[in-house]
Amino acid sequence: MMDIQILHLLEGARQAKGLTVVIDVFRAFSLACYMAEKNPAAIIPVADINIAYELKKEHPAYILVGERNERIPEGFDFGNSPTHILDQNLTGKTIFHTTSAGTQGLVNATGAELRLTGSFVNAPAIVAFIKKLNPETVSLVCMGYSMKRPSEEDTLCAEYIKAQLNQTSFNFQEAKNIIRNTSALRLFEPANQDFSPSTDFDYCMDIGRFNFVLEVQQAGNLISLKKICL
Repeated sequence: MMDIQILHLLEGARQAKGLTVVIDVFRAFSLACYMAEKNPAAIIPVADINIAYELKKEHPAYILVGERNERIPEGFDFGNSPTHILDQNLTGKTIFHTTSAGTQGLVNATGAELRLTGSFVNAPAIVAFIKKLNPETVSLVCMGYSMKRPSEEDTLCAEYIKAQLNQTSFNFQEAKNIIRNTSALRLFEPANQDFSPSTDFDYCMDIGRFNFVLEVQQAGNLISLKKICL
């Protein structure tokens, strides 16, 4: 029987074993799927923002995407928002993506045998992929809010994946309502709309929008995301 563990924050990422899903619903790994759909040459998650800046200096055509404290870092092309990239042409572009939680987890989950990004937008594909591989151990790592505390959206996404794997019930609409009235409230704050628009809520909660998973691949000293369609 599959051993499924739900872990939290940076320590959870470091403890993860087996097939590991690093979950960041708001918004890193929802955004990663929206970017992957646009056929970039590469999506390269990095933890250290200085790496992104250094590579941008060397390669001005590279695209920098991400956030610190949810806001768009100086010199970045885009923030961490699906809304902001929906109409952008990313075909053939090399994208460096760095965030306060999700990309930190991916880089630090070095004990995992295989790493996937996790979000509701491709959660059914993640479930199908895991069922196909049928690993002994699955680690579901909830990165939470800036790795400071657990968040409802990441924990409930992990619970959804676990329920689907165990063939137990899960009420997604109820979960969505809980998230809307707790951790998602910040997306609706008027002061946050420039960097965290309210439309991101629906884009990040569009369950099963994408029928692919994003698997971490080693790329020299860095990692990249490989799109695997189901």
